[in-house]
Amino acid sequence: MTATLIDGKAIAARMRAETVIEARALAEAGWAPKLVSISVGDVAAAELYVRNQQKQAEDAGVAFEARNYPETISLEQLVGVLSGLNADPRVNGIIIQRPLPAHIPVKALQKAVHPLKDVEGMHPASIGNIVYNDLALGPCTAVAAVEILKTLPLRLEGLDVCVIGHSEIVGKPIAFLMMGLGATVTVCHHMTRQVAVHSRAADAVFVAVGKPGLVTGEMLKPGSALIDIGINRVDGKTVGDADFESCSKVAGWITPVPGGVGPVTVATLMKNAVLATRMQMDHYRSAFAAAV
Repeated sequence: MTATLIDGKAIAARMRAETVIEARALAEAGWAPKLVSISVGDVAAAELYVRNQQKQAEDAGVAFEARNYPETISLEQLVGVLSGLNADPRVNGIIIQRPLPAHIPVKALQKAVHPLKDVEGMHPASIGNIVYNDLALGPCTAVAAVEILKTLPLRLEGLDVCVIGHSEIVGKPIAFLMMGLGATVTVCHHMTRQVAVHSRAADAVFVAVGKPGLVTGEMLKPGSALIDIGINRVDGKTVGDADFESCSKVAGWITPVPGGVGPVTVATLMKNAVLATRMQMDHYRSAFAAAV
């Protein structure tokens, strides 16, 4: 192995330390950050994520409330629940847990969360702001992946970047975030004819497809950075979208799976929770000042 292993846990720890300080300051100002998690039906699939989020929130000084609703709840009822949370100044962030029952479209719920409480960065307004290089509450995984790249000794202005995967909440936001930092970005997807041609020309490669072993060492420029965002289960093990063994012999830096993007994503969620609280405090104070 020649690549330097990127320690996502260490990056997350530094972010969490900053979040703790900010959360404490907000609490002293009477605005203690609070997250509410919404799950529907059988929570077994999301239970591990909820427990992890709760622990991370507590470590960051953010209150956390998990709510579970029966599978029979209607979309209209759930939107009503979200409307109530949007209007509650004691709630600063809302998390929609997946999976959801078939009759509850996740996009409808993401649109129902107020942009100021959209700590997951999934609201169309949150993603749209990235196009204007106005990042506030961005999609956590995309923001985390870019934050990881920013810790490396690479000049981002003019950096050649290849993003493999063009989902609305990961690939596309990463592309716009990197363009906002001055990088030259190529986005590859399932209709791209020669992905390896693009990835071999890149100084940094992001991959988020959900296909284990998709990226191999021969697809990388020697010394490049590889940010593996994939999470797959293979033979009882959690692996990414890159063939770690071959890629680590070519790349200059590489994220492990697990232990790479994952911890930084959760830390970004907590950072968003604190940022959302700060934004809401400023919003209410401005509204009060205008009223008097």
